[in-house]
Amino acid sequence: MKHTFLTILVASTVTAGAALAAGHGMAPMVMAFDQSVENGIVAAEKVAAGENGWLVVHRTDADMKPGPVVGYAPLRAGENTDVAAILTEAVNPGDMLMLMVHGESGGMATGVFEYTLGAKEDGPIRVEDKLVMSVITAQ
Repeated sequence: MKHTFLTILVASTVTAGAALAAGHGMAPMVMAFDQSVENGIVAAEKVAAGENGWLVVHRTDADMKPGPVVGYAPLRAGENTDVAAILTEAVNPGDMLMLMVHGESGGMATGVFEYTLGAKEDGPIRVEDKLVMSVITAQ
């Protein structure tokens, strides 16, 4: 009986995965690790986005709330690897950065990053009301 349940669970998971794949791949996510920012760039190893959008680098701290934007890079719908965002201001070793998936909607122009903290234009993507992000520490 356990085997039958497991088979049904696996089949359901595979079906859900196939539905995600039909809609540009994986569920939205960011995979990034602590790294040196000495070269003025911060990178995510892998980012999945349901639509074209942006990987946005926010300052953050122990409260884990997104702060000012210090960099961004465009994303294609689907899986993106080695996404590098050029930092627009100095980031020091020990600073915490939140790498977050933002959409490409609500703004005046497609392909132009228009978000400012708290704005709706090119705003953060949420899954089950949670931000799609990863927090790293600059080395």
